[in-house]
Amino acid sequence: MDKLNLNEILSSVEKPARYIGGEFNEKTPFDGKFNYCICFPDVYEVGMSNLGIKIVCEAIDSVDGAYTDRCFAPWPDFGEKLKENDIPLYALGNRKPLKTFDMLGFSLQYEMSYTNVLYMLDLAGIPLKSAERGEEYPIIQAGGPCACNPEPMADFIDIFTIGDGEENMKALAELKLEVKSKDEFLRRAAEEIDGVYVPALMEVYYNDDGTIKGFSSFKKIKKAICRDLAHAVFPKRFLVPNIEAVFDRGVIEVMRGCYRGCRFCQAGFIYRPVRERDADASVETAKSLIRMSGFDELSLNSLSTGDYSRLKELIPKLREALPDVNLALPSLRLDSFEGDFVQETRKSSITFAPEAGTQRLRDVINKDVTEREIISGVTQAFEQGYTSVKLYFMLGLPTETDDDLHGIRDIVFKIRDIYAVRPKALKNLRVSVSVSTFIPKPFTPFQWEKQATKKEVEEKINLLKKDLFVKGVNFSWNNYELSEMEAVFARGDRRTGAVIEEAYKSGCIFDGWTSFFDANVEKWYAAFEKTGVNKDFYTREWGENEILPWDFIDMCVEKSFLLKERHAAYGEKVTGSCQTSCKGCGLQKIYCPKFEQHKTKKLNNA
Repeated sequence: MDKLNLNEILSSVEKPARYIGGEFNEKTPFDGKFNYCICFPDVYEVGMSNLGIKIVCEAIDSVDGAYTDRCFAPWPDFGEKLKENDIPLYALGNRKPLKTFDMLGFSLQYEMSYTNVLYMLDLAGIPLKSAERGEEYPIIQAGGPCACNPEPMADFIDIFTIGDGEENMKALAELKLEVKSKDEFLRRAAEEIDGVYVPALMEVYYNDDGTIKGFSSFKKIKKAICRDLAHAVFPKRFLVPNIEAVFDRGVIEVMRGCYRGCRFCQAGFIYRPVRERDADASVETAKSLIRMSGFDELSLNSLSTGDYSRLKELIPKLREALPDVNLALPSLRLDSFEGDFVQETRKSSITFAPEAGTQRLRDVINKDVTEREIISGVTQAFEQGYTSVKLYFMLGLPTETDDDLHGIRDIVFKIRDIYAVRPKALKNLRVSVSVSTFIPKPFTPFQWEKQATKKEVEEKINLLKKDLFVKGVNFSWNNYELSEMEAVFARGDRRTGAVIEEAYKSGCIFDGWTSFFDANVEKWYAAFEKTGVNKDFYTREWGENEILPWDFIDMCVEKSFLLKERHAAYGEKVTGSCQTSCKGCGLQKIYCPKFEQHKTKKLNNA
């Protein structure tokens, strides 16, 4: 690589520090026996905030002879400069072209980042399709939450890793050190390692009506489960970004999974079972992170931090060990909102997610939060000094009616009434209401549901506009077309890969960013038209007996349980949390610490 030419280019683009590497705590580059580059298909500031890619690199680095590096999607100005000057996309640590690595791993966090995967491969000089890449090219691997339905990206990815990455990524590195042939490596990885899917080893058959007839492989891909999270690898130092990251702080994962079982929430099902990290070990990890990185803020990460059983023990220990560090407690639910927890957070604004405006609809979605808990949480927030409340809801949920939408207004008015008894009543109060369109996601009880149409969503938004036209209330909603595309690729099959490729070739990149998507939306619709793929086929209601594109994957939550939960939703029945009793989702047959606790408790009470 011509360093002089690269330096000249860097001086002409926005935020050149994104592309220079050399972050504090970066390890010394070396040529490993196995060289792996994690590729995050979004901008540097977003990728440097992601905990998952840090854990994956830590796991691979634990293998003797393995070297890990990183690369992020270049902003369009730098991407254009690389093309113009025939400079291949490179890793930040050793500045070597991506195509010289043994394996590239893409972290699939969001469906609308799929074209950025193709963008990065293209900039690296690597053919987009797996079938066009010979032994001279790196193996292209992908993981992350979107890998639970890998089919839209099946033509482009050699090997997917599904589930927890700590052990299967280490196993992949060890296998690649042993096996040099790409074909043999892919075959053995699929046969020997949990959570590994190689699309080239499976064919899909379709019926005349476009639904799936079956798969050539009878072997289900069982997700990888990290059974001992307490002793699993976790980085004790982070790279300190060259420019401010989206989340510019230290992070420790206190718990993985969620007990709640909200029927719309994909993460709550694909990250089961719930596993906790040890409180004392978490304190030591936090001390190391702060000492090695200098962050003045520490986030306790999980899907529902308030459900961590040792939270009241952990917080005082962290306060004592790190008295000058501010603790951030994301993902606190309304029913776990306690003054002792929130006093660590900034007093400007507090965020709650009731998701639905009425108790009836919250029962439908299994959001076991009552209006009483909403009022209690908001009251405590005001007592702690908060003057701004952010509320998140969804539109287009199954069985939703206008009365449910009016319920959003009722919640806002009750919050105003609570605040009205305080000094300077209503003058300082700000309420922000944000609504997003419901997206049916794989491996949830709502995976069969239809998505509301644009006309239906517009009518719902217009109703809320009238209801929430109130001083001190800010109402916002998301882009319907963006939600529609997310639904298509969340539930897509292999045929949607052609749309992704066509959209990329027409210039669609960074479409997770609203400003880019708004400029590209017509290109997306044109891509569906040109490829002959009907987007409405993927947003319709799916038959309960229909074979789903992801049915060959075993996320260890039984399909019969998801159907049972769907029927409970239409019966407006709350299943409740796994904390109270085992709900029989299927994981109790494989591995579930909470199930073992319930079983032990029953035996002790017998």
